[in-house]
Amino acid sequence: MDQASSVAVRTVALLGASGSGKTTLTEALLLRAGAIPRAGRVEDGSTVTDHEPEEIARGISLALGVAHLPWQADDGHTYDLTVLDTPGFLDFAGAVDAALSAADLAVVVVSAVDGVQAGTHLAWRAAADAGVPRVVVVTKEDKVRADFHRTLAQLRAAFGDTLVPLELPFGDEAAFTGVADVLSEEGYVYDADGHHHSEPLPSGVAEEEHRLHEEVTEEIVAHDDEQLERYLAGDVPSAADLGRTLAQEVCDGRAVPVLVASGTTGVGVDRLADLLCALCPGPDARARTVLAGAVEVQVAPDPHGPTLVHVFRTVADPFVGQVTVFRVLSGTVRPGDRLVNTTTRTEERVPGLFRLRGKEHTPLDAAVAGQVAAVAKLTGTPTGSLLAARGTPGVGMTAAPAPVRPGVYALALDPVTQSDDDRLSAALARLCAEDPTLTVDRTGDRTVLRGLGDTHLAVALERLARVFGVHVTTAPVPVGYRETVARPVAAEGRVKKQSGGHGQYAVVHLRVSPLPPGSGFEFVDSVVGGAIPRSYLPAVERGVREAMAAGGPHGYPVVDLRVEVHDGRAHAVDSSDMAFRTAAAAGLKEALATAGTVVLEPVCRVQITVPTAAQGDVMSDLSARRGRITDTMSLDGGEVVVEAVVPEAELRRYVLDLRSLTGGRGGLTVAPDHYAPCPDHLAPV
Repeated sequence: MDQASSVAVRTVALLGASGSGKTTLTEALLLRAGAIPRAGRVEDGSTVTDHEPEEIARGISLALGVAHLPWQADDGHTYDLTVLDTPGFLDFAGAVDAALSAADLAVVVVSAVDGVQAGTHLAWRAAADAGVPRVVVVTKEDKVRADFHRTLAQLRAAFGDTLVPLELPFGDEAAFTGVADVLSEEGYVYDADGHHHSEPLPSGVAEEEHRLHEEVTEEIVAHDDEQLERYLAGDVPSAADLGRTLAQEVCDGRAVPVLVASGTTGVGVDRLADLLCALCPGPDARARTVLAGAVEVQVAPDPHGPTLVHVFRTVADPFVGQVTVFRVLSGTVRPGDRLVNTTTRTEERVPGLFRLRGKEHTPLDAAVAGQVAAVAKLTGTPTGSLLAARGTPGVGMTAAPAPVRPGVYALALDPVTQSDDDRLSAALARLCAEDPTLTVDRTGDRTVLRGLGDTHLAVALERLARVFGVHVTTAPVPVGYRETVARPVAAEGRVKKQSGGHGQYAVVHLRVSPLPPGSGFEFVDSVVGGAIPRSYLPAVERGVREAMAAGGPHGYPVVDLRVEVHDGRAHAVDSSDMAFRTAAAAGLKEALATAGTVVLEPVCRVQITVPTAAQGDVMSDLSARRGRITDTMSLDGGEVVVEAVVPEAELRRYVLDLRSLTGGRGGLTVAPDHYAPCPDHLAPV
């Protein structure tokens, strides 16, 4: 399919807990559309969207998978459908944000076996925060212990009355063979190939379905005054009329339909595709928002308008280089076009377009507004960039910022060889361009990689070795301890070297005292009478600073120090800047050794969002980590925010422990706050 101008373009993102069946459902949609000859299996590592070695080895999605498929719907229209298969594992929430930035509809996938999980809550909230309409699909209805009604009750308890069940299953577990359409009150039974035929509703389903039909009809028409008036007058709307009204309510966020399907047996999959296409808002129903400076601007999806492209995913491919996946916000993109990165001002040439179906690339003649496509070798365009045609208003715009997900788990990296060391910085920069939730910084002389969890970093380092050929070993990030002098003290620093010819001579007298926490360093010149020539005083200060940076008796940098130089001696021939730098450093070291030092540990401010039921456990755990609770605040939806200050040494694996305490529903942000004296029994030797 070279053009999307003659078909309806739709992009849906599958979200949900890990193991809820998103990837299997994607396989079923591709198979039913005729895009693949047979469905792959997660257990075999043969699925379309989980094709990276790291995903196959773990049996879970670790990155955003893109799969394009054409769909001939039962309404007679042909749809250009792109499915974005997202990871459910908490460490890869950045992929969910990327998918939602490009999607027209969020499909929250819930297992009928496991019900509502922590990942379900996170997916629901992410879609709501992004302003993307939602549909819920209950999967795995064919599995042992599957229970649609139990899952529906959990969904209603968790997310309220906006849920609108549009289907009921014929049977649970192995007896799941069909679905009842609540709007049309028809039954559909499926054969082994995933095709359905109409049958009367079974007696066990008919009564429930009719009751639900009345409830759903009243719920839908309640939001349309004209339709409600006709309904109250006895004019019952048709299934088609109800569907059109419901589609508008979905677009407005007032209704969330609930569907049921099995990605394994194919039951309900074709109806799922039909309903997704019918309920999913088209590109023209939800204009995209970008920023012109600090002002939000709506971009109309006009295929004939100025070209503006949003890059929502980049990935380094060992064979074709960097692959850039984008959604066209406006205009039409063709091979050979030259576009400008609106952030870096880099001009990029589009060498060739293609559609993605996992790792398969299908050539494309043009990509129009609303369509998702990809291009290779755009080296100057990281994830989150906008590309615009030169001379158009889009050049002055930038993408709306993605949700902030600060790194809460870190590892120090040590290159294995000199060659690895030489290439490490460039390779890490490319990793971070792919995944903005990865960050790199320096702690002392160590390179530190930060992310959202231990699996996040493990996968990143595996890709670092496999794709970029850079090998590293890892270690815990050293805690940034500091020292300060324990009490005021006076000391002398002396350098006297004479071995014939030009010597070295300098004497400095220092008074060293502690400053209040966070004050830094204060250098005071109290020399009178020219005991130390003025020209040597900068060298004295430099020597003190160098000695502070080199570390005190415990080996940590010295902070919060007042150093007063009040006397000294110089020699007309043998004194020099070097001599006074050395003398000052020696004097400070003597002062610290004489007075002793206090080890200071970094203390962080943490903000934790947890279910109210877990608040007590979390606060007790913080206290056991020497934390001090500073504030709590209740939120809507049964959650509470706990703010505390906690020593950094107690937080190395805290994000992992927090997930255990909260069943995966705890949110965490960590920021440096201050330094405080470390208890003697915990001070590092």
